[in-house]
Amino acid sequence: MATSIDAEFPVDGILPKKETGACVYLSKYPNYDGKGVVIAILDTGVDPGAPGLQVTSDGRPKIIDIVDATGSGDVDTSQVVEAVAGEITGLTGRTLKIPFSWKNPSSKYHIGVKNAYDLFPKGLKERMTRERREQNWDPHHRVAVAAAAKKLEDLDTKAGSSLEEKLIKEELQAQADILQSLDKKYSDCGPVYDCVVFYDGSTWRACVDTSEAGDLESCKLLANYHEELESARLSNADMMNFSVNIYNDGNVLEVVTNAGSHGTHVACISAGCFPDNPERNGLAPGAQVVSIKVGDTRLGSMETGTSLVRAMIKVLERKCDLINYSYGEASHWSNSGRVCDIINDTVNKHGVIFVASAGNNGPALSTVGTPGGTTSAVLGVGAHVTPAMMAAEYSLRERLPPMQYTWSSRGPGHDGALGVCISAPGGAIASVPNWTLRGSQLMNGTSMSSPNACGAIALVLSGLKANGVPYTPHSVRRALENTAQKVDTVEVFAMGYGLVQVEKAFDYLCQNATEKEMNMKFQVTCQGGKRGIYLREVPQLQKPSEVSVSIEPKYFEEKAAQTEKIEFNIQFSLVCEASWVQCPAHLELMNVSRTFSVKVDPRGLPEGDHFTEVCGYDVQNIQKGPLFRVPITVIVPSRVTDSTNFSLSYKDIRFRPGQIHRRFIHVPEGATYAVLHVQSQDTEKNCRVLLHTLQLSPQHQYKKYEFERFITICDSGDTTQAFPVLDGVTLELCVAKWWANLGEVTLDYSITFFGAQLDVRQPVMHVAEGISRFNVRSQLKNEECFPSINLKTMVQPIRPSEHRIRCLHGARDCLPENRQIYGIELSYSFHMSKAGEVMPDCSLLSHMLYESEYESQLWMIFDSNKQLIASGDAYPNQYTCKLEKGDYQLLMQVRHESRDSLERIKDAVVMLHHKLATSVTLDVYNHPQNALTAGKKVSSFAVVKGMVYPLYVAPMSEDKLPKGASAGHFLLGTMSLVKDDPSKKASSVPFKYVLTENPKKSNNSKSNGKEKEKEKKTKEEEFNESVRDLKVSWITKFELGNALYDELRKDYPNHLPLYIARLQALDTDEDHENNLGDIISLSRHIISKIDQPSLLAFYGMKNDSRPEASTVKSEMDKQKSALVEAYVHLGCAQADVLSQPQEATDSTDDSSSVIVPPQVSMKDLDDTFVEIQKWADLTDAKVLPFTVRHAIAHKQYGRAVKYLQKQQEDKGSRDVESKIKTMYSYLNWDHCVRHIGNWMLVRYPSSYRPF
Repeated sequence: MATSIDAEFPVDGILPKKETGACVYLSKYPNYDGKGVVIAILDTGVDPGAPGLQVTSDGRPKIIDIVDATGSGDVDTSQVVEAVAGEITGLTGRTLKIPFSWKNPSSKYHIGVKNAYDLFPKGLKERMTRERREQNWDPHHRVAVAAAAKKLEDLDTKAGSSLEEKLIKEELQAQADILQSLDKKYSDCGPVYDCVVFYDGSTWRACVDTSEAGDLESCKLLANYHEELESARLSNADMMNFSVNIYNDGNVLEVVTNAGSHGTHVACISAGCFPDNPERNGLAPGAQVVSIKVGDTRLGSMETGTSLVRAMIKVLERKCDLINYSYGEASHWSNSGRVCDIINDTVNKHGVIFVASAGNNGPALSTVGTPGGTTSAVLGVGAHVTPAMMAAEYSLRERLPPMQYTWSSRGPGHDGALGVCISAPGGAIASVPNWTLRGSQLMNGTSMSSPNACGAIALVLSGLKANGVPYTPHSVRRALENTAQKVDTVEVFAMGYGLVQVEKAFDYLCQNATEKEMNMKFQVTCQGGKRGIYLREVPQLQKPSEVSVSIEPKYFEEKAAQTEKIEFNIQFSLVCEASWVQCPAHLELMNVSRTFSVKVDPRGLPEGDHFTEVCGYDVQNIQKGPLFRVPITVIVPSRVTDSTNFSLSYKDIRFRPGQIHRRFIHVPEGATYAVLHVQSQDTEKNCRVLLHTLQLSPQHQYKKYEFERFITICDSGDTTQAFPVLDGVTLELCVAKWWANLGEVTLDYSITFFGAQLDVRQPVMHVAEGISRFNVRSQLKNEECFPSINLKTMVQPIRPSEHRIRCLHGARDCLPENRQIYGIELSYSFHMSKAGEVMPDCSLLSHMLYESEYESQLWMIFDSNKQLIASGDAYPNQYTCKLEKGDYQLLMQVRHESRDSLERIKDAVVMLHHKLATSVTLDVYNHPQNALTAGKKVSSFAVVKGMVYPLYVAPMSEDKLPKGASAGHFLLGTMSLVKDDPSKKASSVPFKYVLTENPKKSNNSKSNGKEKEKEKKTKEEEFNESVRDLKVSWITKFELGNALYDELRKDYPNHLPLYIARLQALDTDEDHENNLGDIISLSRHIISKIDQPSLLAFYGMKNDSRPEASTVKSEMDKQKSALVEAYVHLGCAQADVLSQPQEATDSTDDSSSVIVPPQVSMKDLDDTFVEIQKWADLTDAKVLPFTVRHAIAHKQYGRAVKYLQKQQEDKGSRDVESKIKTMYSYLNWDHCVRHIGNWMLVRYPSSYRPF
């Protein structure tokens, strides 16, 4: 037993506040706890029912608005119905009872339908699917399975050989098989809710029928959330709280739920309030929250341009003071693009402070995300971890020194800006939504450091507002940067200017409130439009660089009194502590941009990273700290001096927890990939290591040339990793010990470069050109080459079939100053010849979000019944979907406020990537003659440094072409020159194989037969036959009483197509039931005209060597087809007769005449059943209508379902599925009836889902 127990839990580390000085600040100023401050949480949505998010510290409502800016919760409620006797019929078909308490002067209701699973995040959907199966499916299904198995077992003991006994056995076997298949393929579509919207005379209201029974009295009636601050719960099982907003005069209902637990956790860190448990409070318990969902549920909570622009509109509408944004992506360039421009306007023109996560993609440099680390108006926050957090949140055995998390993104940005502005604690145990069935949860990331900093800033703003101290986003930023607390052991690229210090920032702003720069920022622009100086590549380091720097004062809201502009003048002292940087000593700045030159001399600097700044101080008050900064970063790489192996080794490198060893290496010219080997010298413990390499390429996101692996190395173990490199470009190699991996370890590691490569970086082969040549050479060293080409994807370019530009009416799509947003909707049609995986990619706009010139792109794929199958956005690789055989429609929306910009992309092509079921290889040869004759292939050869070796690739054979491939399509894969992984993958380059027109198949025997047949006929005979066939084709189009049939029958009494056409006309006639006798007699007439013994004899022949064999076969195939069709019509008519009451029915034409139904027995039907099996399979698409009717006539509903399911597989329709549902009810499988009934509501919507 322990001798002592520590009963004092380190609660300070659960949701850290001490590190930023928030606790001291609140003890000194308890009323400045966020009162008067509104924080917009742009995230996955905030649960209004989560702990700590109900009230502020002074009892006001915590959440004052909840919106879904993504559109994922939108319901089309444009259909209007009028109540009759207090009831309306919903789109599900349910009768909805209107409660007496509702006030609706017009009695008109907007109706819509919503599937609950469209509103659920992935985790909740999985839980509810599991629970609903256990509750609604499994118990009932087990009973049905057991009953079917018992019947089958009993029958096996009495098995017979008669048709009736065989059918009974088939029926019971079908039931057992169907039940087994249903259980195996079980998929829950979830609850389906009717939605009702109406205007009560003063406001719009909505009700979601969560009872799923039309009992609206039991469902909560809601108004727009901001009006009454009311929410409801979908069910006690899911515990998903929701709210609503209504747009466009009731035509759009927005049902707001969470796309994940992330947003609620973030909101609790910033502003959670626990009156009875204050140690769990967020940073600013007195602040109020506006929840704006920007994570689209359709995309697994990915943000979209649409949601961000709508969010900015809502932020201004609700007059928010602060934005927390714990999202971000890698971008190709910094500080530009439509979304970034709108964010900058929100800050610079409207005074909203935007706080965002810097990213979780460290530890390599230049990994900050957008917008947090790349956008001028945004405060990017890094993630810090302290000893108190280690004890309370992570339960570490040891308290380590404070440090930055290993994964926290580092600066500088690609344009030289520092990237990370400030840091804050990056972990917390905080509230999560009720649907998680947890009260709180530990999460870490810059997603957590950002709301911590945001809450800290809310405390500062609360104090400023209480004291009437003016501020702007620019003055707050300067205060935070100039008062932040540095941590000596943490690099500036990770931490920015230090940990936020609440009281110091507050004091700074109070003391400098009247300074002339309070209302402005100083925009720093370096040569080339960059925001800093960043020298990284060898050519930049060979001589001093002189960089022109301009400083321009920018007034907040771009407004200032004319006299203020005239009088503005500041004299700056320019200071830089680095000896390798020279700058002027002073600068006088007035209301105009001023330029000065900075000289950076990197010569003589040791290998590694070097950072400094040119800081501008007001000579009148240097205590204010720098008013502007010019960040300067220099990376000095080492060169590979080993000209034999091209390898660098690092021995006996000791690692403490969180320690990072960075190496910058100038990749040798000609290198294509590198192999990294890491060996542990520790003989006792494992080591968790993060390996991270990075190279930067202009106007490419950092992920383009990034390699990252998180691995565990066993004691005395090792690991070998390989990755592609760009030759002549600086490579950063990071080896970092995971921050929470206790103990020290010693590692050896080495990196070796290889360079066998093609003469083109991305080889393309055009099939029409025949054999293609590619040259291989190695500029580094002698290497062994094993060439191979593997193609895994077929790409089908599709053009839009139509486009439409729409004005997106409504306040949520209108920017300030009445800047209306428009959307172009592009429609693409395509067909899947077989089931497979596809990935749509609009390459014109792909891989860009924040930096894109367009606001958003979102695509949705619908099947032929308008059911939504999949969705995706700007990052195509994240959204592959499985599609069954059939026709599909892809709709894509792109938004912008300029119609002309949208018009320019009206012909945008979508590349549909089809994953091949099996990869295709291309043969590689070392000589063109071998490629031409399919001779000896090349397997391996030695590549001597500097020598050129040609390779020849021959087109693939026709039988290897993927099904559906045609001209304009191309195949994608890789070409590799190395045999074994991991080097094989690292050395691979993309390979494109462009298809041409497919070879035409030879059909000489058929054409020769037809030609000979034509030779025997005169032109007049051919003409008469053509006229006859034309007349026959019109029989199905005329009314039955038309004389054309009788006329043709007289002239062509033995022409089978004539009778088949008449049969089809009888079968499709509106008076079908009264035509059954005619159908039966005509079918039998057709059957009698076909010589069945001769037909059987022909198909029994193994080989027909007659000269006219093809003509004979064609004629026999026609007769067989006619025979099968006649039998099918006969059997269907017989079954229809048997299903009718056996009594005379009145004729519709003449009430005095009586039509007597034909006499049909079950034996007649069974005889047809037996006969038809001689000529066709019962599951043949043409035969299925009969086999279904035959099963139903015998009341063998299991067989009927079996055949109906086959029909549904061939071509799904509501009618067939409805019949299956009816069969389930006959079988008393009520759980299956409910299951398929719900799915029918989802599979057959009346319209496409709105964007």
